Amino acid sequence: MTAAFWLVLIAAISDAIDGAIAKKFNMTTVLGGYLDPIADKALLVCSYIALGDQGYLPMWLVIGVVFRDIVIIGGALSYHMMNHTLIMTPIMISKINTVMQLILAITILASEGLGFEVDVFREIMIVLVAITTAFSGATYVAIWSKKAMSDNEYDADRNEE
Repeated sequence: MTAAFWLVLIAAISDAIDGAIAKKFNMTTVLGGYLDPIADKALLVCSYIALGDQGYLPMWLVIGVVFRDIVIIGGALSYHMMNHTLIMTPIMISKINTVMQLILAITILASEGLGFEVDVFREIMIVLVAITTAFSGATYVAIWSKKAMSDNEYDADRNEE
């Protein structure tokens, strides 16, 4: 668990530094816009599945986190298939959710690997992760549904002309 703690912590810090550098020096790319969230999802989903399997996280939370990511990826792919375009633009609640998920994973790994006592904080973080996960997933569904409807209305208007 100690090695896992350091690995996840280093991955989280390097992701934050990479994002800050890209924004500060205007070095963002379309490819980076796709790869960064995929890397975040891979790290978090794998961590949550492992922590849930070992009994450190409740399975309902693991299922919620994984289901949200499946919904987001499925929604993005569906939107792309329908409209042949997809621009990755993360929303603020999603960024908050990612940070909350990382804090919870790192907290559990620190607790188990380094012996920190964080039981109350862990329980608070579980609730916060559940709330931000649900809200983030629902927000993406609402945004894509609205975009899909407006794109369909645009297409219908164009066909009438």
